[in-house]
Amino acid sequence: MHPGMIPWWRAQQRRAERGARAGCGGGGGTHYEASGGGYSDMGGGSFGVRRPLRYLARRLDLDEKQVAAIARVIGELKTERAQAEVDDRRAVAAFADAVGGDTFDAAKAKTAGDARVATAERLRDAVLAALEGIHAALDPGQREQLAYMIRTGALSL
Repeated sequence: MHPGMIPWWRAQQRRAERGARAGCGGGGGTHYEASGGGYSDMGGGSFGVRRPLRYLARRLDLDEKQVAAIARVIGELKTERAQAEVDDRRAVAAFADAVGGDTFDAAKAKTAGDARVATAERLRDAVLAALEGIHAALDPGQREQLAYMIRTGALSL
C-alpha cells in the first residue's frame, strides 16, 4: 500500500464520522433510512432522513425565513404521522378483538379496516399539504433540487 493511502474501511469510517458530526445520519452518506414499517417508515424524521430540516437547510441552502416555514410544515406532518401510528395501533387491536372471540366479528373487522383507510387518506392529505407548503417556501432552483432529491431517493416521502 502506498504510504499516503489508508485502507478502504478506514476511509468509510471517516466518512461516517464526518456525516454523524454534520447531523446527516450514518453509513458514510447523507441518506438515512429508518427501520420499521407502516406509518413509521420515516423514523424520527418526516422525509426519510434523521433530521429533515437540517438536511434540507444544508442541501437547499435555505434562508431563515424558508427554514421557519419548512419547520412549521414538517412539524404538522410529524404530528399527523404520530396520530396515524396511534390510529394504526387501535385498528390492530380491533382486528385482534375481531378474531379473538368464539366467532369472527366481521363488523368489528370492517370498522377497523375502514378506520385504516380513513387514516391513510388523512396521511395522504397531510403529505400533499406538506409538499405544497414546502413548494411555496422555495425558489425555482431549490424546487428543482428538491425534486431531484425525491426522484433519486435521497429524500423519501
